Amino acid sequence: MSLVGRDDELRRIERLLAEARAERSGALVVRGEAGIGKSVLLDRAASAAASEGFQVVRGTGVESDSKLAYGGLHQLLYPQLDRLEALPAPQAAALRGAFGLESGEANRFLIAAGTLALLADAAEEAPLLCVVDDLQWFDQGSAEALLFAARRFAADPIAMLFAVRETSMPFETPGIEVMQLPGLTARDAARMLDDHAPELADPLRARVLAESAGNPLALIEFGSIRRETEDADAADPAGMVGTLPVPVRIQEVFRRQIAELPDATRRALLVAAADSTAPLEAILRVVEALGGAAADLAPAERATLVRIDTRLAFRHPLVRAAAYRGEPLHRRVEVHRAYADALTADADADRRAWHLAAAATAPDEAVAAELEGAAERARDRGGAMAVSVAYERAGRLSTDPQPKARRIARAAQAAFDAGKPDRAARLAAEALSLTDDPGVRAEAIYAQGAVAYERTSPRLDAELTIEAGALVRDSDPEHAALALYEAVHAARHGAAHDLLQRAAGLLREFTPPQHWAAVVAALLAWEELFSGSPKPAVAPMRELLADARSGDLELTHRMTAAVGGLLIAADDDVVDVTEAMLAQARATGALGWVPYLLNVLAVARLLRGEFADARTHVAEGAAVSEEFGNATERLAHQSIEVWLHAVSGEESRCRDLAAEVLPDAQSRHRVNAEIGAWGLAVLDLSARRFAPALEGLERVWRGPARRDVLMRAVPDLVEAAARSGEPDRAQEALAAFAHWAEHVDRPVTSGLALRCRALLTDDDETEARYIEGLRLHERYGGPYDHARTRLVYGEWLRRHRRRTEARAHLEAAVAGFERIGASLWAERARGELAAFGGTSTEHRATGPLALLTPQELQVVQLAAAGHTNKQIAAQLYLSPRTVGHHLYKAYPKLGVTARSELAGLVAEA
Repeated sequence: MSLVGRDDELRRIERLLAEARAERSGALVVRGEAGIGKSVLLDRAASAAASEGFQVVRGTGVESDSKLAYGGLHQLLYPQLDRLEALPAPQAAALRGAFGLESGEANRFLIAAGTLALLADAAEEAPLLCVVDDLQWFDQGSAEALLFAARRFAADPIAMLFAVRETSMPFETPGIEVMQLPGLTARDAARMLDDHAPELADPLRARVLAESAGNPLALIEFGSIRRETEDADAADPAGMVGTLPVPVRIQEVFRRQIAELPDATRRALLVAAADSTAPLEAILRVVEALGGAAADLAPAERATLVRIDTRLAFRHPLVRAAAYRGEPLHRRVEVHRAYADALTADADADRRAWHLAAAATAPDEAVAAELEGAAERARDRGGAMAVSVAYERAGRLSTDPQPKARRIARAAQAAFDAGKPDRAARLAAEALSLTDDPGVRAEAIYAQGAVAYERTSPRLDAELTIEAGALVRDSDPEHAALALYEAVHAARHGAAHDLLQRAAGLLREFTPPQHWAAVVAALLAWEELFSGSPKPAVAPMRELLADARSGDLELTHRMTAAVGGLLIAADDDVVDVTEAMLAQARATGALGWVPYLLNVLAVARLLRGEFADARTHVAEGAAVSEEFGNATERLAHQSIEVWLHAVSGEESRCRDLAAEVLPDAQSRHRVNAEIGAWGLAVLDLSARRFAPALEGLERVWRGPARRDVLMRAVPDLVEAAARSGEPDRAQEALAAFAHWAEHVDRPVTSGLALRCRALLTDDDETEARYIEGLRLHERYGGPYDHARTRLVYGEWLRRHRRRTEARAHLEAAVAGFERIGASLWAERARGELAAFGGTSTEHRATGPLALLTPQELQVVQLAAAGHTNKQIAAQLYLSPRTVGHHLYKAYPKLGVTARSELAGLVAEA
């Protein structure tokens, strides 16, 4: 039987299934109001898929269950748990923890990755359709895991189909195609009504059509009402004023039907509606505890309001809502207390706590304590939003202000961890209004700072975390050290050196725990470096970086080491340390760290001239930041991308992206915004537009981040000043750079200082400076610095009419630039060759790896290192088939036919 008026929607679903059969994964969200026909479309899709040999896994969200951590995933995936042994061990353990099968703290990101892997493994046997109705009522952790997986499937025989009801609280599904389900047209609505109620005549028929507004469920339910009168003015089929939303009027129809049932039946329906996860046996046990019997449900069955076999199912979610909300408060309280009395097993502790909370009509410390226990169990399962909801409700039921404030503060931090910054900010502000306790206030302020970093600016984060650290400096040194660590890092990102000095002052005034001593010393060294100290303490940063290479430090400490390494030009060590941290973060599911680690790694790769790798890090970092709603880190990665577009000569993309992101990045992540501004000046410098390049580089030098990684922009400023004929404009910057280079004592920076001096002088020492700088860059520097030094030395040789030597260096510069994809720089070197009559070298193709997309490059590099598709999938949170798809696309671009050829190709790049 066809669905009236849904031909286009059915074709779209058929296409989704066809693409899955062809191993082109897809996901679709069907949106619409209650009763609009979403469930019917999902039923039709599930039936069609099953008839075509698909496996169908199916779940339904229920509002009352949305507080239970990973209840949705448990419902959906529990039949697949025998596949856990095939998953990477950390992901399998995370799913076991989420489902309460193992103790220990689970990780929500690993749970999401495990969901992806579990579905992918199931799809190896046959195409798979995952169907979830009322996704908006799944607990947040379950919904996030499914959407995470849906966005990452690409080449698997998997289709994912979700229905989302429009509610007063919008439920977002970013990155997934949405099919909005409208009301039926007037013609289709009339056809449907006539099919279901052919005896209905005007004027009542016209009234039903008008009141239903094309809603199929409304047409069926309103049309089933019999009226003795044919007077359209007297007839009100919904029993409601027509201006109310159609779903409300439908629910009222169901409420009236339920109201006509016997009292015992209404109470039995209330019991069933009060706990959607309860098995039939538990429902009947509670009904009997309230003086009823199984037979009480018979009238509801006859009225087709429920269907009972091994479970009890309501005909529509609005029936459940009507059965629950239509009963008075005292009856709802009575039912929840009966459930709490019946749920005595340890496995039911969370459901018991929530039933007690639903039965509470006033603050009750015993119930609050039960909910606090539920919150901690949810934390163990990785359900951050469930933690927040439980702690907030526990706070509301607390009888004492201090426990209330503590619970609300913990709800705030959990809300931030769940990606709900607005909720976190609201709860943190409430906690602060409730208490003077320094520890609780520090916890709430720390949550406010975390929100500020992602939503406002790192500067505000630094201000708040300094306040949090000061509050607990004496009472809780561990948390004080953590807060001040955050403050220094945030102040550095925002180039807020005044705040960095304040945080450093606090760090000097208290004795941190011993395991923080080396980190604190390094952070204090940052402050000396940024303040322009004549003798900055570089040693603590070197020592911490050396300790980090051993891998014994925790992530927070190694992050300080890596950032400090950038500040002292230890680029090689930074890459090694950060890659190890990134691998650990991926393996342990600490995905919250990934954008920050990729940021550091991208800058280090950029400074080493490894632009293809830097692009890969930036692409992933921006995508993961977008996934987590971290606008600050997304802007940070896009700012680096501006520099990368500049060095590759993509002028229009560079300028368009700069215009889009740099204004916001200036207030969000100032250091990286300055990297983007540096990139715009590099674009001008490579194109021989020396005057605007000099102006741009001077702005960078005068900016607040000049003593950060932007110190590395000084050689470009020097070159722009020299080529503009205004060398004096670079003298101050060069003096600072030379002083810094002397203290960091790295070959690459020493080579850059020599090149700068050679550019600004023309005396007996000039050539020696070029030659020594070239030697250092050839031996220790990256390919970009090496080619840049060859270029300026070749230009100097040309001006001194040493044509043969000049040609050799310029041709080598061209080759070096082309190898790394710096096309405008290669053009500039060719122009120098042509300027003295030399034959311009032919364009050489960039290395084959430059032809790959960032995702393809990641996969190829890991495959070249000997990792299997399954291992690569675990690292990158993809499915093994998607990894294979990327390799399949990469092979022709690389000119290879076998995996064994990749190692040599990557090694040569």
